[in-house]
Amino acid sequence: MMQDVLESSESVSQPGLIQRITLSISRKGGQMHVRREVAPDGGQSAQKEDCPALKLFQYYLDKWTPHTASRWVFTVVLIAGFLIRIFLMQGWYIICYALGIYHLNLFLAFLTPKIDPAFGQDDEDGPSLPTKANEEFRPFMRRLPEFKFWYSVTKSTLIALFCTFFQVFNVPVFWPILVMYFITLFLITMKRQIKHMIKYRYIPFTFGKPRYQTPENGKVATK
Repeated sequence: MMQDVLESSESVSQPGLIQRITLSISRKGGQMHVRREVAPDGGQSAQKEDCPALKLFQYYLDKWTPHTASRWVFTVVLIAGFLIRIFLMQGWYIICYALGIYHLNLFLAFLTPKIDPAFGQDDEDGPSLPTKANEEFRPFMRRLPEFKFWYSVTKSTLIALFCTFFQVFNVPVFWPILVMYFITLFLITMKRQIKHMIKYRYIPFTFGKPRYQTPENGKVATK
């Protein structure tokens, strides 16, 4: 009896869906048997892509992306509402403290360059920060982009606000200690970040693209 077995593996890529399909074709007795195996995560990804609620959420999130000012106004109002609720309810201080620590970590990642100059000085192939006024303009590449920073702050604030509706998260704690510890941690962390900025001479904000230096005026202007 002659038997030929042909096995092949293919990767099928779709938007948000990656399936691993294995086809086994065997010919035995003049009959062909085809077996198809799909990775278990493929169906879950397809369901997420086909969910109308997620599509609608992503649609409005994409429309809101260019409106930076209105996004941050909404987030600031949301944080203010959360703090007012904490003050009025006189509880959930541990949730407020955890949220403040998380926001501080996000803010530091927002101020930090994507490639740390302390480790990338010898790498001449990758992008680096400009250190002279007449150098070619290089935009500040953040470790955490602005939109992801805003999205993480907003999402974490909503989660913290949701937790304040459950008494199980209201852990009794002496809140003045948490306030003093957070202020101390904030000052130490920002002092270290400012020293890092001064040492490697960069500013985590882009105010304008400089024009090229001309021999006549010898000055660099910004657009």
